Order: sequence, then structure tokens, then C-alpha cells
Amino acid sequence: MKRKIELLAPGGDIDSIKAAIVAGADAVYCGLNKFNARNRATNINVEDLPGIIRLAHTNNCKIYITLNIIVVDNEIPALIRLLNKLVNVNIDGVIIQDLGLLYIVSSYFKRFNIHASTQLTTHNSGQIEFLSTFNTTQVNLSRELNIREIKTLALIGHQNNMLSEVFVHGSSCICFSGACYMSSVQGGNSGNRGRCSQPCRDQYLTTSAGVNFPLNIKDNSAYFDLKELADSGIDSVKIEGRIKKFHYVYTVVDAWKKHLQQLYDGSKLSNDNSALYKVFNRDFSNSFLKGEISKDMFIDYPRDHSAIHISEEMDGDFEESLEKSKGDVYNERTDIIKSVEQKISLLSVSKAPLFIHISGKNECPLKINIQTSDTSFELISETNLKNTGNQSLNYVTFIARFKAINETEYYIEHINLEDFEPNLFLPFKELTALKKRILFILNGLKEMVDPIELPSFKKFEIENREPNLSVLISSQKDIPLCLETSANIYFELPNNFNKVYSEYVDLFLLNTSLIPWFPSILIGDDYKAAVKFLELVRPKCIVTNNTGIAYHAFKIGIRWIAGPHLNIVNTYSLLCLKEKFNCSGSFISNEISKSQLNSVKTLENFELFYSIYHPIVLMTSRQCLFHQVTGCEKNKIDNKCIEQCEMRSSIRNLKDVSFIIEKSKGNFHTIYNEINYLNTAVVRDFKNKFSTFLIDLRDIKTKTKVEIDKKSVINHFENLLKNNSESETKIHQHIFPTTNSQYKIGI
Repeated sequence: MKRKIELLAPGGDIDSIKAAIVAGADAVYCGLNKFNARNRATNINVEDLPGIIRLAHTNNCKIYITLNIIVVDNEIPALIRLLNKLVNVNIDGVIIQDLGLLYIVSSYFKRFNIHASTQLTTHNSGQIEFLSTFNTTQVNLSRELNIREIKTLALIGHQNNMLSEVFVHGSSCICFSGACYMSSVQGGNSGNRGRCSQPCRDQYLTTSAGVNFPLNIKDNSAYFDLKELADSGIDSVKIEGRIKKFHYVYTVVDAWKKHLQQLYDGSKLSNDNSALYKVFNRDFSNSFLKGEISKDMFIDYPRDHSAIHISEEMDGDFEESLEKSKGDVYNERTDIIKSVEQKISLLSVSKAPLFIHISGKNECPLKINIQTSDTSFELISETNLKNTGNQSLNYVTFIARFKAINETEYYIEHINLEDFEPNLFLPFKELTALKKRILFILNGLKEMVDPIELPSFKKFEIENREPNLSVLISSQKDIPLCLETSANIYFELPNNFNKVYSEYVDLFLLNTSLIPWFPSILIGDDYKAAVKFLELVRPKCIVTNNTGIAYHAFKIGIRWIAGPHLNIVNTYSLLCLKEKFNCSGSFISNEISKSQLNSVKTLENFELFYSIYHPIVLMTSRQCLFHQVTGCEKNKIDNKCIEQCEMRSSIRNLKDVSFIIEKSKGNFHTIYNEINYLNTAVVRDFKNKFSTFLIDLRDIKTKTKVEIDKKSVINHFENLLKNNSESETKIHQHIFPTTNSQYKIGI
């Protein structure tokens, strides 16, 4: 095989980065102490970065920096200061989730290669086109996709000058990445902020299926699928593990490097993955990749499986062999750690010393000779030195003028002035020009970029705004509500849209006042059907939680609103949607607090929306969540499961918190919070900010009781928006229990 595939490794700390480099990684992704989605990893300091980059580039390895979280407005200044530093460091790419950050980087920091994070949940061709408008160079495709779906998107990516990467090893989420709010809602630890507390790995009360860890799935491993992945056209294989230790990183990267080399050599690929069992694992599954989403993906044990795996391979009594295996695993792992420690001890992330020899005489040019371990060059001033008797150049002056060199991969070890006459002067602007030329050469012939400041937003606010009410439904029996209220009625479309899109075309052509509400996940043929629906119905307006649908609506001139599951939390995201995609308005995320919400600016000719009442989606999964809860007669999911299955159950953790699991026709499995979100305070707190408030009246049963019919619910909320003093009390009397904890805690 002539085409090479990038081997992309995790680097949670300096030792792990070294281990990845020693093992032969082509690239390492690592996070700084702030703004990355692995806060539990050790991470690295920005001061360490130049030395790390020097080590990596010396070993033909790239460094990608993860900035893959959503950011709130008051963090933007600090983020800009960081970007101003990073833009002059030779990093090879930045990994981004937040739409506002995508907008900022693509608009103001054009030097960066932009990589789209897995948190953007990229799973259809429209999303690839959406990302291409930011000049995104590489996209991490959703982990839930199968080989056929990956092949399609890799081709679309190449047509849009974008490389594709796929996770091939490590921990896997049961939820679509970027669409999980479970940790956020339960403890204020948002997965979209790198603080996930992994409640899906928790122990729950034993389910009727006899399982204690019903949401825990095996680790992902595509080790035996490398040939199919290569044939699919992907450009990068990515290993998960930024909170794993250096010996884990080395072992997994080394195994994959050897496997890739066999592919390149045309050798028979190894069928031995025993090396991968020597370090932490929860056993392995490739079911998502194979498109065989089955019960076998689950494992009722969230901790290390290594000893169990070895014991299962041995003859004799399992318990006896397990004790022996634990000892064997410990000893072998100790040997691995010692071996890798020895290898990485030979690597240094220190900056390289740089020596400056300065010479000059009166009425002659200044000469600066630079020497490093790998290069040397000389620069000469354009004007001659002058003996002026004052403001003369000396050691202190040169140190002050050239200190920026210490922010590169080099540091000034010594400045030699033996051949420089005293009492000489050169204009500071020429010294500055010489400094820039030095930095240009040291920086790989790249000009140093001056710091930028973002333009401030014009204050825009409509006084005495009268907000509107919108209502979300998903059942045709609720359509008559359109005749009983002036509120806009949104109708939710299913995930499995391909089989039923013609039915929905007829429904919306007949009920032209209905506004289509597109879900966050639309894969393959379901996305194509949704596009066909848009083109046939041509609705006056849509709400979409999927950027692929947003992009197509923009292309064909349909007014669109960004839905709440796009998780918009800052003003630059709003500006991005408005300026790049002609979006007319956006929901603001329910993840953020009152104070964080207050920082979001209102833009001219752009409407803000907020959902004040809804069942809280904690996660959406392509996996069947009933295998481990109630049991299921089918071992794996098929098309009929998605189209026809209707089930509901619940699980309860050891903290006595329960979660509702629901599967409705045409939709993926969803976990809901046990009680609904209700936030009437936001109406009072932000009287002139929002144009529309949403209430969700879909038939999703939780522990929240609604003691009045839907028409009455709508009437009470309409009165609330008209400042009826009794309406808020009546709402809380008739709808209970509820929560608005996210509004208090935020992210």
C-alpha cells in the first residue's frame, strides 16, 4: 500500500507524549491546562509547548492542540490571549468543538490548521460541507458509524479538501459524542467542558436483566479492521487515552504502528492482539464499525479486564487462574513501565540552546551571527552603526530586544559582544526588524503574527420586547393545537426519516403552519431523505439541531433557527451562524447559568430563543439500551428495531437517582432525567433578551406530573409571557416536580 495513514496518539502529559513519539506515532494530540475536553488529564503548560514541538518535529511527529470544549463569553479574552501565543508556535493543528471558536480561528488566525472534534458529532455529508466553510482540514467522524458510512464521508471530505480520522482504539461512549448531558445535569460536570464524571460507568441497582452496570460498554478496537478502514479512504487512525499513563500509550501505539507497517509492506496482517490486553481495557468490540450493534458490546464490569481475559484463555479452575493472572498482569505491566521509562528518559523536551555573536564598528553595519544545534546564519543591518555618545547598545539592550527568542523552540544561552565596539547606536526599529528576521528563520520561514484584538460588539437591545411562545409536539393528534393558540407549533421529525419522509411531506403540505423540527442525528439515507423533504416541502422556516440540515437550508434559501442541541453558549457562535449561514435565530443552551447567559449579547436582526419547559435529554444512543435493562429477544439491532420498537423503562443508581430510558418509533434510544426542566425565572430575569420561549409538550413520560391538559398548559405559559402575576404560581402548581439546576450551576 503506497498511501500512508496517520497514526494519531493521545498525549495527556509529557511522559505520554514522549511514549507516543518513541512508539512511532505520526501525530500526538494534547491539551493545555485550560480549554480542553480532558480536564482530568495532567495536560501540559503552554511554556512547555515549544520544547515538546521541537522534540516531536525532530522525530517527524506532528502536534495537535485540543481546544475542544464549548466556551462562554467571559472566557473569550483569555482564549484570544492563548491563541495569540499559539499562532507563533509551530503547532500543526488545533482541535475545536465550539462554533464560535471555529469562527474566530477561521476568521482571525488563518495560519492554524483546523481539526473538527468528535464532539461535533459529524455523521452526514451536510456536516462535512458545513465544516468546509471554516476551511477545516481534518474531521474526526462520529464513533458510531460503520465502514460503509465512513467510506461515504471520507470521499465527501476529500471532495471538500478535508481529511478524515476515525477512533480505532480505546474507551468508547455509549452516547453520541458531544450529545451527552448526563454528567452536566447530575452534577454540573459538563462533558462538553472536559469534566465528565462518567455516570454511564456507574453501578446501578441490579436490573431485571440481572445487570449492575447497564450502560457500560466495551472499549473500541478496530485492530482487525485495518484493511477495511484503509480501503474506506480514511486518512488518520486515532487512539483514545489522554487520561491514560505513558506505558499504556506506548503499548497501544507500538502495536498499531507495527500493524500499519504490515499493511504498507503488503504482509499478512497480524491476527494477534494480545499486546492490547497487556494494558488497561474493558475487553474490546468493533460492533459500531461492523454495523452489528449487539448485546455483545456491553460488559458488566467497568474496570480493567486484562487479568480476566488471560484467565478465560487458560484451562482449569477460573478463580484459581484469575489470581495467578492478576499477578502475571502486575509483573508484566511493571516490566513494560520500566522498559518505557528507560526509552523516554533518553528524550528531552528542553528548548535548544542558541548562541548569538554580535559584531560591529562605527560606520559599519551590525552583524549578528546565530548558531543552534541544527542551524547557523548571519544577518546584517541595513544601516550603519553610529558613535553617538548616548543610547549606546550593550548586553542589557540586546537581551531586552531579543528576549522573544526565548518563546520559541530555542533559548538564548549566550550573547558574545567581544567584537562589538562600545558606544555604538542603531535605531531601535532596525533592531526590531533584525529580531523579526531572526524569529522568521527560527520559526520555519514563517512570519511572526502580531497579537490581534477582536472587535467589540455593538450593544443592541429591543426595549419592551414582547416575547412569543412556541410549542414542540411530535404526535399528529396534537396538531389541532395550532387552531387554539397563536403560538408557533414545532413538529419533531424522527431520526429514521428515510422510511417515512413521504408521509411527512404530505403532513406538512397539508398543515402549512407547522414548523419542522429536525433532530440532532441524521445518518446516511435518513439525512438524504431529510434533504429531499426540505426541497419538496420548502417550509417557510425550520428549527434544526443538525448542522448538515442547517447548511442545506442555507444553500436553498430556507429560513432556519439553530435548535437547543447545537448547544450555543457564546456570542461568537451566534455571529458565526448569522454571518456565515444566514441563520435568523438561535436557541441558547440550557447548560449555561443565569450569569453565563447574561454575558451572551443580542445581535441586530437575529432572534434569541430559550426552552423554559422540557423533558431533559441526557443522552442519545445508537445502541439498544434495553439489552441490559429489561432484556430483549433480539441479540442485535436491525432496521425494524429503529422503525417500530416502542419501549420504556428506568434504571436507578446507588445514589437513588433514577433515569428514564425511552425508545419511540423511528428514533434512537434516549435517556431522560427523572424530572423535567422548568425555568419560569428566566422570563423575569431577561425581559428584553429573548424573542421566543419554548415549551416541549411531546408525550414523554417522566416523574413530572402535569395535572392539566395541553391547551391549558399553553394558556398558562402565554399568560406568563404577558406578565400575568398569577400564571407563574399556577404553572408550578400544575407541573411538578421540576428542576432548573443548570440555570443555577451552569458549566
